[in-house]
Amino acid sequence: MARQAKAWIAGVYEHPTRKAVDKTTPQLHAEVALGALRDAGLTKKDVDGYFCDGVAPGLGGLSMAEYMGLNLRYTDATETGGSSYIVHVGHAMQAIAAGKCDVALVTLAGRPRAEGVKALGARDHGADMPERGFEFPYGPAVTNLYAMAARRHMHEFGTTSEQLAWIKVAASHHAQHNEHAMLRDVVTVEDVVNSPMIADPLHRLDCCIISDGGGALVVVKPEIAKALGDRCVKVLGQGEAVKHTNGGRVDLTWTAARRSGPIAFEEAGLTPADMKYASIYDSFTITVLETLEDLGFCEKGDGGKFVSDGNLISGVGKLPFNTDGGGLCNNHPNNRGSMTKVIEAVRQLRGEAHPKVQVPDCDLALAHGTGGQISQRSGSATVILGRSDA
Repeated sequence: MARQAKAWIAGVYEHPTRKAVDKTTPQLHAEVALGALRDAGLTKKDVDGYFCDGVAPGLGGLSMAEYMGLNLRYTDATETGGSSYIVHVGHAMQAIAAGKCDVALVTLAGRPRAEGVKALGARDHGADMPERGFEFPYGPAVTNLYAMAARRHMHEFGTTSEQLAWIKVAASHHAQHNEHAMLRDVVTVEDVVNSPMIADPLHRLDCCIISDGGGALVVVKPEIAKALGDRCVKVLGQGEAVKHTNGGRVDLTWTAARRSGPIAFEEAGLTPADMKYASIYDSFTITVLETLEDLGFCEKGDGGKFVSDGNLISGVGKLPFNTDGGGLCNNHPNNRGSMTKVIEAVRQLRGEAHPKVQVPDCDLALAHGTGGQISQRSGSATVILGRSDA
């Protein structure tokens, strides 16, 4: 018996550019919006709900609605960093169920590569940010903050650099089939551990790419999905959670996925064992490893064993992941990766992933996003998606 869903994803689009030297950020938002609407078989006249993050240009939803000519009755600019777009899927589902909108558009766009961003420091949200006086004097950088989590995980559980490297290896095996991926060369464990050290124990190939571009989703009510056909994908469950330093009482070996995941699985009436495919935010290899544990795909501390020997490679392992190459190889638009995680999960459920990485009979999939830094304050969001007949 097919499961019921309060909302469906009808359209997705990933911008093909990885360096947008000739486009503005609003232009990128508009182009991904039109791409997703075309994919859904809808137009901007059908959109009555719009969702974006806190770094969208101008006044966010207000400015972008004007720029794109949207006639809205609902808007949401929730900001949880890179997990924002999976949060938006859940909020769109709730808005649709409450009758606040019928067709919700979610967009992401940015130009960090064209603007010359070469490294990421901890983001400064202003002089009144409560942690500023305690942390910024030490010059935190994103890579260092994730390296702290990786080193602690190694200390607690014996995780090795070679085990982390398998995550990059899996991503590279998938990226070789993606014509738009920034890094298409297949790498080995040795390649990863022999690449330059960036922040001990993370090597260059443990780190995600920086890219321009963006993506968009169109979420619709069930009646519209029925009219659009069987390419629509069900939103079966969604969860979100926040982790912070808790006044210094913080464990670096887990993420808020251990709370967002169970919420999503319970709402969907499913378990990790039911998933045929997983899109996992991969800002760094350690992000993936901790998230897999926290979502229940393996026990805490067993992530290194779980990812070893190609278990994340489509056609080889038990849990194919990030079959587009992910943020480690393909695309990490505006340094925010959960949008592309949803897009690739939808491709898998539609049977539209590259034939070399398409998961056979993929009827249930998970997409997960992480925002902020897992060693400080971060937001996690998980969504469970199903094929139309699931």
